Amino acid sequence: MTNIQEALRDLFITGTKNMHAVEKQALSIMTPQVARIEHYPEVADRLRSHIEETNDQLARIDEVLASFDTSASALKDLGLSMTGGMAAMAHSIAGDEILKNSFANYAFEHFEIAGYKSLLTMAEDAGFAQATALFTESLHEEQAMAQWIDESLPMVTRRYAGLYAESGSFTAKV
Repeated sequence: MTNIQEALRDLFITGTKNMHAVEKQALSIMTPQVARIEHYPEVADRLRSHIEETNDQLARIDEVLASFDTSASALKDLGLSMTGGMAAMAHSIAGDEILKNSFANYAFEHFEIAGYKSLLTMAEDAGFAQATALFTESLHEEQAMAQWIDESLPMVTRRYAGLYAESGSFTAKV
């Protein structure tokens, strides 16, 4: 193995461990949101579906890491899960929580898309065919979720505005 191949392998493994932590963070962001959504059943349903996809993505990442005789970083997983939980908690005190969550989720999906695209580039360059197939599936799921958020944002915004108008309060229910 040449120096560049070894470096690419090491970078890929580190990036894959980082992606595992990012997916753990995604779960810590989405799970509290689902529990709090009352007036947006479509959002809750799509988040539940994406939580299942995220668990599948974690399994794919674990499979790739196992193929390199390594595993995820518990420390990275814990650290990013904690920051995700804090972000979810911070939004929960805002009257417009559903809007803030929608904006944050949209941005986070694009962060995940970028992560998978980078991993796929390394996997393709290094010839890690198994990882390429698995991470392509995860990338498509993230892209579909980002598209769904993008398309549903007008509905969420209009529903929130209607609830705000009915209640006369910034703290319209999520």
